[in-house]
Amino acid sequence: MTTTTAVPNMRIVIIPAKTQEEIKKAEKCLKVAAYCRVSTDEEEQKNSYQAQIEYYTDKINKNPEWQMAGIFADEGITGTQAKKRPEFLKMIRLCRQGKIDVILTKSLSRFARNTVDSLNYIRELRTLGIAVISEKENINTLTAESEMLITIMSCFAQAESESISKNVAWGIRQSFKNGNVPMQYKKLLGYKKGADGNAEIVSDEAEIVKEIYRCYLDGASLNQIADMLNNRGLTTKGSNSPYRKEVIQRILTNEKYTGDALLQKTYITDCITKKSRKNNGELPMYLVKNHHEPIISRTDFNRVQEEMARRSAKRSIAEKLTKTEQGKYSAKYALSELLICGECGSHYRRVTWTAKGFKEIKWRCINRIQYGKKNCHSSPTIDEQALHKAIISAINEFCEVKDEVAKALRESITEVLDPNLNGSIQAAQQRIDELAHNIDELIKLATVPETAATAMADIEKFSEEMKTLREFIETEKAKQIAVQRGSAELDAILKRLEKEDFTMTEYNDVAVRQLIEKVTVESKNVITVAFKGGLEIRKELDIGD
Repeated sequence: MTTTTAVPNMRIVIIPAKTQEEIKKAEKCLKVAAYCRVSTDEEEQKNSYQAQIEYYTDKINKNPEWQMAGIFADEGITGTQAKKRPEFLKMIRLCRQGKIDVILTKSLSRFARNTVDSLNYIRELRTLGIAVISEKENINTLTAESEMLITIMSCFAQAESESISKNVAWGIRQSFKNGNVPMQYKKLLGYKKGADGNAEIVSDEAEIVKEIYRCYLDGASLNQIADMLNNRGLTTKGSNSPYRKEVIQRILTNEKYTGDALLQKTYITDCITKKSRKNNGELPMYLVKNHHEPIISRTDFNRVQEEMARRSAKRSIAEKLTKTEQGKYSAKYALSELLICGECGSHYRRVTWTAKGFKEIKWRCINRIQYGKKNCHSSPTIDEQALHKAIISAINEFCEVKDEVAKALRESITEVLDPNLNGSIQAAQQRIDELAHNIDELIKLATVPETAATAMADIEKFSEEMKTLREFIETEKAKQIAVQRGSAELDAILKRLEKEDFTMTEYNDVAVRQLIEKVTVESKNVITVAFKGGLEIRKELDIGD
């Protein structure tokens, strides 16, 4: 058995642990980098940017214990998001690769203005044994007491950034109030910045815009319009990329083509994430009317918006929710939304029948297809060829009398426009104001016992009259809007009738959409073609033997 004998005067000496910085100093020269950033492109800030680079280059090179690991600088770039600072991210990658030991920065606000980003990166660098030294705040992130100071300073930096962002947003909104319109000429098809600084129409681009609107109103889909432009070798303005339906939709919904400008359609929700959100009424919007020369009339622009709403409201054919399914919008076949069953009112659908190796195109009532004879007992199946021939015949007959039709349409426009309508609405509003004044006086009398009963009765009577007058005003205004829209549509039809020859030898979906309101299947032998403007022509179907 072995015994251990204690050595006299034995003592234990504690050798204190070295800091990461001391360890690296003992090993070799420290690889030192510097990070600089300015957040604006102003001349004064550019000078500061250059001065920071020169200062840190000189400081690192003068220290014999330091080895230059690089100067990383982001000029004129936001500090709230690291992902938008390429030099900063490059520096972090080198740190992870062990190529940097110390980072010098003027202030923590230069390092990052987002508290989360700042702390995450500093903690990651600390884990890697890399110090971030802030000269202004005199902080070395490898020291134990630095965590609280870093958190406090980063919060101050983020608060400053949020304050600056609010000031910038306030300035932009004041500019909007004054009617200052930012025009994105690089992306805005049809316009360029003129010599006087105002918007100037580019004629060849404007023709493309007009064609896009015209095709959409003629029934083309967004994809069809995009394909048409791409097939002609045209590309989008700015990016020179092929047209997509999203680009066409933006053109069709951009009010700037009417000469107006709607400002603050979107807003930034957070200065850190820079996330943009559509303004649904959270902030005021500003409509600057007649700001520049229009390419599209307001009437055509509004017609396009209504057509978009109408198409999007069409339900999928597959939905079996009602007894008279209306179907979805089809840009390919005009009759998909024009051909109506005379018995149940449902739309007809184009179907392909195959028998003995032969294919036939037919049109059948959607209600009959989906529910059989339960809701639609005797709707006929119509041969497409016979249907097209009858419609061609009706259109040609319409063209023979188009001058008389145009005259009748002009007379109908004159009849529906009531010149006294505004006067009637104004008189009703004046009467409402009088009644409101009388009620105010009656309320005083209602507090006196002797006159209270009579006053309350009169108040009730006047209130009912005011209610009736308000309903009248709302109804008449709605009629006025409907008449104006109808008049605009009739006027567009008139212009087409006067300028174009719609005489047909072959069936054409575009012409059918332009001229026809609906086609009703009366029986297996007869259809009624209702033209826009009111004229109806009955035609027999040539169904053969």
